[in-house]
Amino acid sequence: MDLYFSPLACSMATRIAAYEAGAAINFLKVDTKASPKRVVDDGAVFTHINPMGQVPVLRTDDGELLFENPVILRYVADRFPHAHLIPADGPGRRRVESWLAFIASELHAGAFIALLRPTAPEGAKAFARESLNERFAFLDAHLTGREFLHDGFGVADAYLFVILNWSRALRLDLSAWPALSAYRERLQSRPSVARALSEEFALYKAAA
Repeated sequence: MDLYFSPLACSMATRIAAYEAGAAINFLKVDTKASPKRVVDDGAVFTHINPMGQVPVLRTDDGELLFENPVILRYVADRFPHAHLIPADGPGRRRVESWLAFIASELHAGAFIALLRPTAPEGAKAFARESLNERFAFLDAHLTGREFLHDGFGVADAYLFVILNWSRALRLDLSAWPALSAYRERLQSRPSVARALSEEFALYKAAA
């Protein structure tokens, strides 16, 4: 499998999942700053792979190209069931899928895109910050007394950690949500997360 990624982007969630599963994945770094076309480490033009120019993209061993973070994370979890990154079926699976959808829509697209995009209007950024207060409060209440989003560490936790890690770059203070803040710190010390974060931070700094 090949994972097209950018350092510290949402694609890092799949790297974390791969390390949890002990999966052999070839990581191909995409230079999203290249102009006029985004370029892959191997010289390929990334927009020929994904016309949207967005990571992650996963090429399976069968050559199929998968797009969108929740889809890729579910695929990796199902491909390596021994890692227990998502329940096989039933209410537990639907709950984890709900968390993946929540993170993708309510946090990633619903707030952080505007906060991270330099060209976003200040009004959009203010609305995103206000929205985060409600969403972080919801997560804080759910995580109070819990170690993970569901029964054990899974792909939804990997995705949520990446999103919460962006709050550091934005200097968002999580102290108002102690359970959420503790969750982020707890996951950061998890071996798969610490390894992925260290590797991608080094790549990010080298490209800066």
